[in-house]
Amino acid sequence: MAKIELLSQDTIDKIAAGEVVERPSSVVKELVENSLDAGANAITVEIKEGGISFIRISDNGSGIEKSDLRLAFLRHSTSKIQSVEDLFTVSSLGFRGEALSSIAAVSQVELITKTRAEFTGSRYRIEGSKEVSCEEIGAPDGTTLIVRNLFYNTPARKKFLKSAQTEGNYIHELMQRLILSHPEVSFKFIMNGQVRLQSSGNSNVKDIIYHIYGRDITRELLSFEHTTEQFTVSGFLGKPQISRGNRNYEIYFINGRFIRNKIIAKAIEDAYKPYVMQHQFPMTVLYFQMDSAAMDVNVHPTKMELRFENQEAFYYILTELISDRLRHQDMIPQVPVDDGETNTNEKPVPSKEETLPEPFEVNRMAKQKLFALREEVRKDSPYEAKFSDEILQKKAEPSVPGEQPSTDASDSGKKQPFEEPAFIREDTAADSYEQQRFLDEQSMVRQKILGQLFDTYWLVEFDDKLFIVDQHAAHEKVLFERFRRQFAQKEFPSQVISPPMVISLSMREIQTLEQYMEHFTKLGFVIEPFGGSEYNVCGIPSNLYRLDPKAVLIEMLDDLTEGPGENQTPEILWDKLATMACKAAVKGNNCLSMAEMETLMKELMKLENPYHCPHGRPTIISMSKYEIEKKFKRIV
Repeated sequence: MAKIELLSQDTIDKIAAGEVVERPSSVVKELVENSLDAGANAITVEIKEGGISFIRISDNGSGIEKSDLRLAFLRHSTSKIQSVEDLFTVSSLGFRGEALSSIAAVSQVELITKTRAEFTGSRYRIEGSKEVSCEEIGAPDGTTLIVRNLFYNTPARKKFLKSAQTEGNYIHELMQRLILSHPEVSFKFIMNGQVRLQSSGNSNVKDIIYHIYGRDITRELLSFEHTTEQFTVSGFLGKPQISRGNRNYEIYFINGRFIRNKIIAKAIEDAYKPYVMQHQFPMTVLYFQMDSAAMDVNVHPTKMELRFENQEAFYYILTELISDRLRHQDMIPQVPVDDGETNTNEKPVPSKEETLPEPFEVNRMAKQKLFALREEVRKDSPYEAKFSDEILQKKAEPSVPGEQPSTDASDSGKKQPFEEPAFIREDTAADSYEQQRFLDEQSMVRQKILGQLFDTYWLVEFDDKLFIVDQHAAHEKVLFERFRRQFAQKEFPSQVISPPMVISLSMREIQTLEQYMEHFTKLGFVIEPFGGSEYNVCGIPSNLYRLDPKAVLIEMLDDLTEGPGENQTPEILWDKLATMACKAAVKGNNCLSMAEMETLMKELMKLENPYHCPHGRPTIISMSKYEIEKKFKRIV
């Protein structure tokens, strides 16, 4: 065995740094969190070359006292906690006391800081954990920390960094989350000399979402707010039509901290499951407030994971709250008929990642804003009075070159971003209004079924909109809800088969069958032991239609064996109900009579969620008369 020796302090520092500083975005995260903990309400982040060569964080927080400068760069030095008991009630974002020490171990750091009580500030330089200089300097209140040449003394780690562009993108995404997590703080993010993100600090979350993700996403948000014994939650839920192919848009914060948590993710995704297609994930921006004593964020060096008490109860409560909010909402996507067209006289609309306009861009942006507002305002809209040409012109009025756009000032005197179109600020009243107009049974007498298109889609005229219904998806949804109701009420009829079907099962399959026998019985299967590893299937669900009953049963057993745990609802049974509904539903290219369409339409309208088939595809889309008339140049 090799001789045991103590590691040098330099080696210890670099190993510790590897746990905290993975890449430039880790540095930005730790330092911005320190600024927030210092009470800053204005923070500027500037990077060059993806943060590899240069990172500067400036804030107007409380600053660091001269006597604490050297102490701040020692490992496990912190002002956030004093004892191990504090770990269970910690409310600050950074508390390990390793950030500055770890960053200084693998970079060249310059710190300029001043407290409000001190007459002059201090500049402290440290490179590779070794002090270079410490001197007095004139400085504003707050702290500026500059990090140069990250991993300059650990080239083996530096080579594992990605390109400067990719590392910069990581920081850009991080800044988006930080801005969302603290809407009361004014942020500015500068990348390679260009302002990429900026917020006003006016505490309006919807403003921030608008500037980060754009108009199309912001207009499809549902407000969400509830208080329970375990937690308080507020924020926004995205409608299913803006779902994405990954979880990057599932954003949630706990006590101001961006978190990844399997329980919360599962609750969100299970609530959305009836509304989105498989492998699609919802857009959410949610803010949770919980008793810090009931959770532990000290489970990972990045502090992005947590554990909390009563996770099962948390899951069920959150799932039900989100499900309840999504029920009965207008989920019919409106399809603009002029998608893809551009006005050749207009420059392209800025992407969501572009900064707020600089002075020379004000006129162009104002013109685009006016154009966008006009695009959204319908002449017969209930909001018409709010959008007269005079008001629109006033809201989008350009300023003279060199001036900032005219904005309202907050109490702190900060400038506000452009005011969003009013349709974005409208709460869910518009959703319920649209729902009552088309989905309310009393309004069905005003629906006019025009006929079938391609023997697959129904065309329905209602007021000033054209609704297009997918007959297969609609019938599939009606059958699925019927099957589910029968399953819940134990009314699934069985069909006796003679002679019985004999199946041979493995030990694991037998265990699964016995565990879920009650569910199989409710579905309509009649299964009896036949001896050894064989079972008799004496009855099958009468609604299996063209499905092979033996294949269905074996497939369900396979999925249950590899799927949910003991206390989880076997979701595969619901998937099989969806499959049964899909097989039985009327297909496309089938001509239906007017009476058949009207009957199925009435059944569809009675469902809680008539907007999506069991697989998440939309059953109905709509086009407005206004959009169609634009296409025919009746409106210019």
